Formats: sequence, C-alpha cells, structure tokens
Amino acid sequence: MPLHHAVLALLSENPDHGYELKTRFEQAVGPQWGGLNIGHLYQILERLVRDGYITRSQVPQSDRPDKHRYSLTASGRAELHDWATSAWVRTGGYRDELFLKLYGAASLGPETLAALVEAQRGTYLSEIGGLTRLRRTHTDDPLVSLLIDAAIAHTKADLELVDSAPARLASLAQAAPAETAFTPETAADAG
Repeated sequence: MPLHHAVLALLSENPDHGYELKTRFEQAVGPQWGGLNIGHLYQILERLVRDGYITRSQVPQSDRPDKHRYSLTASGRAELHDWATSAWVRTGGYRDELFLKLYGAASLGPETLAALVEAQRGTYLSEIGGLTRLRRTHTDDPLVSLLIDAAIAHTKADLELVDSAPARLASLAQAAPAETAFTPETAADAG
C-alpha cells in the first residue's frame, strides 16, 4: 500500500483537503512518480477513514459545496511509523519487458540482438541525459533530487545490463534456427 502510506506521510505534516493532498504529493515525489489520479486518491482517503488511520471533517464554504479536511489519527501515525521503519521487499519479481525483448531478439539471431541492444542503448543514454538535466533543476528539493538520482542509477544499471547482453546471450543467439533469423533480406522476402 505505498500510496496509502504516502498519504499518511503527507497528513503527518498537516491536515489537508483532497486536491491539496494531490498537489502536495506531486510536488513531494516530483516527476519520477507521475501524476496522482484524484479519483484514486479519494478511494485511498475513504479506505484510510474506514480503517481509522485518518478522520474526515467538513469545512463549510459559502460559494461551493463543503470541503472535506483529512487529519491523521494516532493509529494512522503508528501505521506510518511501522511501514516507514520496515525494510522494503520486492514481491513482484523482476518482470521487465526488456528481458522478454532480449529473449525475442536473441531467438532471431545475433544481428537482431545487436539491433535491439543498439536501440536500447541509445534510449538509455537519452534517458540519462534528460534525468541529469532534470536533476540540475531540483537541487533545492532533497526528496525529488534523491528520486532522480535513483532513476539515474537504475538507468545506468540497465545500460550495463544491455551492454553485456550480446556476450551473455551469444550462445542463445547463435543457436537460433536459420529459418527464424531475421535480416533485412528475410524481411523483404516476407513482404
């Protein structure tokens, strides 16, 4: 429930309204997480109220419908503390489309594998460049800069993996049956 806990963390700073929480979340974690769907946020808030982690009070408005203000409860603070002090364990494995692409490219032969590696390498180098530029614009925000640094480190690790793929998958690529090897000539024959 990482989003649930992020909402608890926002409310630990001060009580707030739904749209303000959305804005604060997007500012806190920056461009690395992406936008937060307001409908999903309200579902999270409802669940947190139901579970007793937050309370909801109405704030009257004269010119619009009343707003709901959400506040952290003692059990919400305890839940946040328990979550924030426990180690994160990957539960979903390493399901990454890149590994499927490497398998598919290697199964079509060394030339196809090399083409994928070249394309993916260019994409990662571009991502690193963009993240590095983005990092320069967020030097005053420690959480966002940390997230950007993590994205740079992950992308560099992915780049190393892709660079090692031709050597590590050479036996698989060489074993590709001749009829599955894909070259510009076989592409022309298929068309």
